[in-house]
Amino acid sequence: MGLRARQASDVAVLHDELYNDVDTRSRADTRAWRPIPEGSTASPYALTEPTDEAACFSVVRLSDGELAGEALLWGIDSHNRSGHLGLSLRPRLRGARLGEDATRLLCHYGFRTLGLHRLQMETLVDNSAMIRIANQVGFRREGIRRQAAWVDGTFADELTFGLLASEWAEARDGTAGHSPTSSSRA
Repeated sequence: MGLRARQASDVAVLHDELYNDVDTRSRADTRAWRPIPEGSTASPYALTEPTDEAACFSVVRLSDGELAGEALLWGIDSHNRSGHLGLSLRPRLRGARLGEDATRLLCHYGFRTLGLHRLQMETLVDNSAMIRIANQVGFRREGIRRQAAWVDGTFADELTFGLLASEWAEARDGTAGHSPTSSSRA
């Protein structure tokens, strides 16, 4: 897997397959889904200038260059050196274990390139794929936000995971008590 700057050719694909998948998008974003026409600058995938608060990438499969989805660090706080991690893969590429590689690349970028101290991810309690990824990459479950997300007409619980730069370095160097590929259940 690889991360690259979003290209104009990515926008329509990501908007159609990720944003217009209302059920999945509603579970992945705290904001209410609303119809946004293709090509609108309001699309979350529209090309924008870089900011200090977010780093938005397209995820590509290096073997063939296929666009696999989006990955981002958002809510970047340069004073506290922290940020949030987000990932969404195209429907036909889900379940192929691409998310773990993309998450590792985001962590590398956040810790090594941006010099962040802490990364955090939030996911619904029933998102077993993201929970598995968090555990395999070395994130620690930090808590549960009860009924924090409005999803499909009901409130759902949300898990919070965190990873510190020192834990990432230890896991990568093999000096920690667990490896970045070991899995524990939440």
